[in-house]
Amino acid sequence: MRENRQFYINGEWVDPTSPNSFDVINPATEEVCGHISMGSEADVDKAVAAAKTAFQTFSRTSTQERIELLESCIAVYKKYYLDIADAIRQEMGAPHTLATTAQAYTGQGHLEEALRVLRAFEFEEDLGEHRIFKEPIGVCGLITPWNWPINQVSCKVAPALAVGCTMVLKPSEVAPLSAYLFAQVMHEAGVPAGVFNMVNGDGPVVGTALSKHPDVSMMSFTGSTRAGSLVAQNAAPTVKRVTQELGGKSPNIILDDADLETAVAGGVRHMYTNTGQSCNAPSRMLVPAAKLAEAEAIAAKVTESVVVGDPTAETTTMGPVVSEVQFNKIQGLIEQGIKEGAKVVIGGLGRPEGLDKGYFIRPTIFSQANNEMTVAREEIFGPVLTMIPYDTEEEAIRIANDTPYGLAGYVQSGDLDHAREVASRIRAGNVHINGASGGFNVPFGGFKQSGNGREWGSHGFTDFLEIKAVEGFGK
Repeated sequence: MRENRQFYINGEWVDPTSPNSFDVINPATEEVCGHISMGSEADVDKAVAAAKTAFQTFSRTSTQERIELLESCIAVYKKYYLDIADAIRQEMGAPHTLATTAQAYTGQGHLEEALRVLRAFEFEEDLGEHRIFKEPIGVCGLITPWNWPINQVSCKVAPALAVGCTMVLKPSEVAPLSAYLFAQVMHEAGVPAGVFNMVNGDGPVVGTALSKHPDVSMMSFTGSTRAGSLVAQNAAPTVKRVTQELGGKSPNIILDDADLETAVAGGVRHMYTNTGQSCNAPSRMLVPAAKLAEAEAIAAKVTESVVVGDPTAETTTMGPVVSEVQFNKIQGLIEQGIKEGAKVVIGGLGRPEGLDKGYFIRPTIFSQANNEMTVAREEIFGPVLTMIPYDTEEEAIRIANDTPYGLAGYVQSGDLDHAREVASRIRAGNVHINGASGGFNVPFGGFKQSGNGREWGSHGFTDFLEIKAVEGFGK
């Protein structure tokens, strides 16, 4: 049992202003695995005040000082690595292998990438007799989700630290345990008091207080499009910068010249990664109509090989979804897909056989769907793939772009030039050709209702910086 009832404010672990305990549920067992406290507006005020004071000095630190600070953060993070992986497994059900090799590794990866970028980053630029300065924006409010908890914490905290910002983090109350350990990493690494602060709580209280706070200069939010819109509305009266990484309903176009076995199998496996709880999951597979039956068979075969169960078992390849709320939502969407006439190739309603406890979902393939069906329009955020047939390439591109989202797109082809041409027509922030994936240096973010701004790598520095032009600097 993890008892994480304090907040981290001004370099200290402090009690909440008012006691308000919250149970953290292990989604594999439906049992309490930890406790946190839910914060209030008063707690946010304390954290923002600490960050505001710290900004006066931290914003003036040298690049070398921040390089050394990131080096320290990386060294301490490695010490906590396995504990962080175990916390992620407990709080959101990631299987042992995924939690250890992918989920926990993202924290280290973003810190290391921020360090690499910082070592070469130019904060000043000469324009003849004028000089352009890139300066830290100020106090940053960071709101992160539960699906890749440390990934989203670290891809915000690392660049903010690197450029000299101070911050208040509100991690998801559903999966807050790994963030608590991350705060311990910051403390032991010697991050100056007030630079990094963390207040647990929910969106309506803590998230709103951060978004509205007049002393917060920017909000960086990752989560649902609905919640992101609320953050922007709350931030509007103070005209603070808002960056958002939101939802997705990403198309995966299997072109007629693709190796069907490789393309379909890879797309299905990718969809099931992290139990489908990734905003960039390839959840709409567009298949040539003449090959749909063959694609269904391949998808069913891959799905049969998925091992759903106990996240602590090394043989498990898919854990539960994160909560009862998500379980019920996904069951409702599967039921809606059936009602609207989509073909259930495999899976469907209920838990997988042999699992009568935990928020486990049957990995499900819908087919013979059209792009107007609910399962093709709404972000399901679970292990549910919708296959949509198309007759022409133009139709496939039209369907791919016929969505309010634009986070990711996927193109499979036996001809790289062909794939490149189609990829150029997909309206999305990240397009993956033939299963390729970017590293920590590749910008991540979306078009349309998938958000604005970019995270990761050098592009991730941009939103934490203000641009100042000093004319006549060189006279």
